[in-house]
Amino acid sequence: MKTLLLGADIPGIMEAAKTIRNGGLVAFPTETVYGLGADAKNETAVNRIYAVKGRPADNPLILHIHDLAQFHAYADAPEYFELLAEAFWPGPLTVVVPKKSTTPGWGTAGLPTIAIRMPSNDASRLLAKHAQTAIYAPSANLSGKPSPTSARHVLQDLDGKIEIVLDGGHCIYGLESTVLDISENTPRILRPGFITAEMIYERIGILPESGHQQSKQPKSPGVKYKHYAPNAELTVVNGSPASAAAFINEHASKTEKRIGVLATDQTVEKYDLNKYSVLNIGDRLKPELIGAGLYAALRKFDELGVEIIYAEGIIGTGIGAAVMNRMAKAAGGRVVNL
Repeated sequence: MKTLLLGADIPGIMEAAKTIRNGGLVAFPTETVYGLGADAKNETAVNRIYAVKGRPADNPLILHIHDLAQFHAYADAPEYFELLAEAFWPGPLTVVVPKKSTTPGWGTAGLPTIAIRMPSNDASRLLAKHAQTAIYAPSANLSGKPSPTSARHVLQDLDGKIEIVLDGGHCIYGLESTVLDISENTPRILRPGFITAEMIYERIGILPESGHQQSKQPKSPGVKYKHYAPNAELTVVNGSPASAAAFINEHASKTEKRIGVLATDQTVEKYDLNKYSVLNIGDRLKPELIGAGLYAALRKFDELGVEIIYAEGIIGTGIGAAVMNRMAKAAGGRVVNL
């Protein structure tokens, strides 16, 4: 199969919409990461997403919509959902809600709930509008690898496996959406993102709990499995800038393997560029900038062929919680707290 790379303009979107209607797969930009989309009404196409990505069958997908009419066609929601939609849609918030009895089971991993979001990226909403369907779309990468934040990243994983990639440039947020479960009495953040618990509290007057419930099948992607991982073994080091850099330098010097270091503005000069592949992820006091560049940096380490990566952690509050969630997932839990 030849994968077409098209611009995320009207001609490209119209061609992609036709491909979606015909049962094909299209990678498209959103404000968070690139998604791999299929017609939500087409079971064969949705199942093909799982096959192309190598995605476990019990990992639900997120339904992307372009208006609230599509939401209400698939799901029910508590009254305060309207406050959330008014505040955060279009935008990087996914809600998990009870699905209607008429909503098919494919894409939801057989759960009684469905995850839905309305992206703010114009191309993604126009794609759903012109395809005349809601679109199931996980991130457009091989399962477990760093999510793609550019069309080039998508092609690294899926070239020759899907019909079209719409090139909309770099994603502005670079981390997946916040996932908020509002299907039960107490709202719960299943996956942190740029919409924080404090922002949600300000809108609905309820502070959501955090974390999924281990005893249940996950209602959201990004919860159960190792995600976002580069080829190299990654270790996250939490501590002050000076202590983190000292720890990394000490341990990196003990191996002959190729080392990559994910540094920050505050520490980049503490590493020997002749010994290590050092990437500066930005100012540790600006987690939104670090989040925007995290996956691109992890993919760059893959291109450089490093074997071990050390990443400096940042303060895990607010947007920093989303960054640290992704780092810990990418590291498979290898986190050092100094």
